[in-house]
Amino acid sequence: MKSRHWAEMGETTFVAGIWLLYWVHRLLGRWPFRACLYPVVLVNWLRRPALRQASREYLERMQAATGGLGREPRWRDSVRHVLMFAETLLDKLLAVSGRYRFERVRTEGREELYEAAKSGRGGVIVTAHMGCLELCRTIAERRGEVRLNILVHTLHAEQFNRLLKRLNPENDFRLMEVTDMGPATAVALNERVEAGEFVVIAGDRIPVNSSQTVSVEFLGHPAPFPVGPYVLAALLKCPLYLLGCIHEGDGYTIHFERLFERVVLPRASVRPRSPTARATTPPG
Repeated sequence: MKSRHWAEMGETTFVAGIWLLYWVHRLLGRWPFRACLYPVVLVNWLRRPALRQASREYLERMQAATGGLGREPRWRDSVRHVLMFAETLLDKLLAVSGRYRFERVRTEGREELYEAAKSGRGGVIVTAHMGCLELCRTIAERRGEVRLNILVHTLHAEQFNRLLKRLNPENDFRLMEVTDMGPATAVALNERVEAGEFVVIAGDRIPVNSSQTVSVEFLGHPAPFPVGPYVLAALLKCPLYLLGCIHEGDGYTIHFERLFERVVLPRASVRPRSPTARATTPPG
């Protein structure tokens, strides 16, 4: 399968269909929603060979590296994989609209982050496109203790983000559309961190207009990861935290962890292929 940059992939959002499924859930609940969702997902799975191949490749690598499935993946596993992604889209809508059952959300390690926020110490949070990150943002805003500024590139998902906007006109508050990290953006982010706020940036997708990546082993194969979050934390001279959101059971677990108190990069390299970092104060 020919590799394409994620930002170049066209959006396939069908807004009317998403609205229909959303209202099925609101009026009838999760199981009737699933009954309507399954045939939609199955049709898409059958019609899109690239989707099937990407799912199968991921499941095969996951099984080989972790043994998580306990056997070789089958086509049913791939369908369930896509179904989980579709259900997560519903959870995103519910989280933004305030209708998610937040008692299903567990948190781990948040105390250190919240204590830093209370004391006025901001930082950078690196995260990934997994789970339902809208839950993290909604919970933070509901508590009012942590102010998040989320760096996003949403030009390839405009219809879905307009849908989120309709559910909650304030849902994109403190979202920052960033394609290139210029001096003006860096100054604005520095001001927010100094004010005790946090900058959230994804660390699992290669940059839109940059080659600054490092190759590491992931599920038994080399994969490029961006260095941007770590360079940003070094420039802002602030702590770097990890945020993960994992689907477990009928809910999610949100995990926080301080990676570095201070990221220090070697002077000779802020070079594209050789980013390294060390912690001046050991985490935890």
